Amino acid sequence: MPTLSYLNKSLVISVFGLIVSSAAAQGDSKAPDVTDPHFQLAPGYLEQADLPDSLQLLGPPPSAESAAFARDEEARLETVPLRGTARWELARRDADLNFPQPAETFSCAMGMQIDEAKTPHTYKVMQKVLTDAGLSTYGVKNKYNRVRPFVAHNEGTCWPDQEPLLRSDGSYPSGHTAAGWGWALVLAEINPERANELLSRGLAFGQSRVICNAHWQSDVDAGRVMGAATVARLQADPAFRADVEAARGEVEKARASGEALKVDCSAEAAALSQK
Repeated sequence: MPTLSYLNKSLVISVFGLIVSSAAAQGDSKAPDVTDPHFQLAPGYLEQADLPDSLQLLGPPPSAESAAFARDEEARLETVPLRGTARWELARRDADLNFPQPAETFSCAMGMQIDEAKTPHTYKVMQKVLTDAGLSTYGVKNKYNRVRPFVAHNEGTCWPDQEPLLRSDGSYPSGHTAAGWGWALVLAEINPERANELLSRGLAFGQSRVICNAHWQSDVDAGRVMGAATVARLQADPAFRADVEAARGEVEKARASGEALKVDCSAEAAALSQK
């Protein structure tokens, strides 16, 4: 199975600056520019030309004088009391797209451990959806290159090591959120008995970007649009469909085994309950 290659794990992740090698591997000369060339990720399911086009699906980010931007500021201020709390630490973990962390992140909501060895198809689906959803955001990211909230307010984020990369990576839309919402939708399709838990975790994953002070609320909202658009397009891809079916078999096997989760789901639930 393809694996990530890193120069420095602590730099993960300038959202989908990770994915430059995937675009190159797909051989599309019109692939969008991405910020950070240090990382390599497995190619996604979709060719570049088949990805949803954020330039068609999204408008520009809110202007500074708009009511939408006032909402962005209000949403940011509402998260300030969470800084330094367990919810802040959970948002920090959500910021790490270095596998196996994303698989662990969704394991509690999935009701089973997502593991490369024991659930390889589920794991692979998550890796490939990360690439597709992330690349889908870059048309608008590069066009507007929106300044992130921590830069605009001269503050920090939940992961200081990422900040030098994030300063030059457009804030709108949120690539983390596109991936997180895409994961939630796909995992809910794989394991519909846990759909509510998975969708709730996907929503929280996006809100972690606001809590981290790395994205505005409108970035997160737009990221969900791109994540959903990516999953809709994936439904027509035969390789994706085959992997989803295989992943459903893994869920049935895991459910029958009754194997305990390795992650602390009670601690996660407590952190997510903080408002």
